[in-house]
Amino acid sequence: QVQLVESGGGLVQTGGSLRLSCTASTSVDSFNVYSWYRQRPAKQRELVAVLTNGGTTNYAPSVEGRFTISKENDKNTINLQMNRLTPEDTAVYYCNCRILVPGTPDRNFWGQGTQVTVSS
Repeated sequence: QVQLVESGGGLVQTGGSLRLSCTASTSVDSFNVYSWYRQRPAKQRELVAVLTNGGTTNYAPSVEGRFTISKENDKNTINLQMNRLTPEDTAVYYCNCRILVPGTPDRNFWGQGTQVTVSS
């Protein structure tokens, strides 16, 4: 069973930075799409950043230009560099890795979540 373990969350002041990491129990090349989601208090889980195995990235408008998603193959890790954080970024952040096989349902794997709190 594939496991994803997130780390790097914590408490930071407005304007600060954090780097989240998601380490997979298998080669990250096993997946086709890598994503970070977040769930803010009393809100639905939302997509924050996406990276495909082809290198294409996409970001939610609220984080565009501040967050960067990346992959380290040798460490089996997906990272989310978060800069210029604001209290609105306070959330539990989840890593998601997806396997796409044409003609079959997507296989989604989730981490347990890591809390990010930005103080004003």
